[in-house]
Amino acid sequence: MGMVIAVSGLPAAGKGEFAAILAENGIPVRSMGDMVRAEVKARGLEEAPHIFGEVATLLRKEHGDDVLAHRLTDAVDELLKDNSIVLIEGLRGTAEREVFCSHWGDNFVIVAITASKQLRFERVQSRARSEDGDLSDLEARDLRETGWGLDVIIQEANFSFSNESNLEDLKKEVSAWLDNL
Repeated sequence: MGMVIAVSGLPAAGKGEFAAILAENGIPVRSMGDMVRAEVKARGLEEAPHIFGEVATLLRKEHGDDVLAHRLTDAVDELLKDNSIVLIEGLRGTAEREVFCSHWGDNFVIVAITASKQLRFERVQSRARSEDGDLSDLEARDLRETGWGLDVIIQEANFSFSNESNLEDLKKEVSAWLDNL
């Protein structure tokens, strides 16, 4: 069986950049955030910063905190048939982590990406995604996601990268880590 890596971090810490680096190395990526974005679209809701969080919270309330993990495991298993590593981008909750740990056991590892709130807010302002907003929106997202256990996941991750510098530095660090994996 191949390895499943999940990348975790607060909003705008650099999870997407980490995923892009792995994708450049031929590793398939499945995004938990994309699943929420697809749910927003399927429900015909207007994209706004608060909507994504509301839908993610509603999904958890309706189907359990591990709903996204359960929806994702089969797709990752399919990818593992042809790939030695698959990345899950956007692990945010301890309930999701438990599903992945029980499903893939020792073949599952977590990477945390960290960055300061100020730097993350600067990134939010520059990337202009529909789920991004002002500083209070970022703080609300931080609070909501740490409520799901994101802070615990970051703290207990198998590997961690500080993303306080530039993209080139992150690429070098992650590439070196991949070479040693």
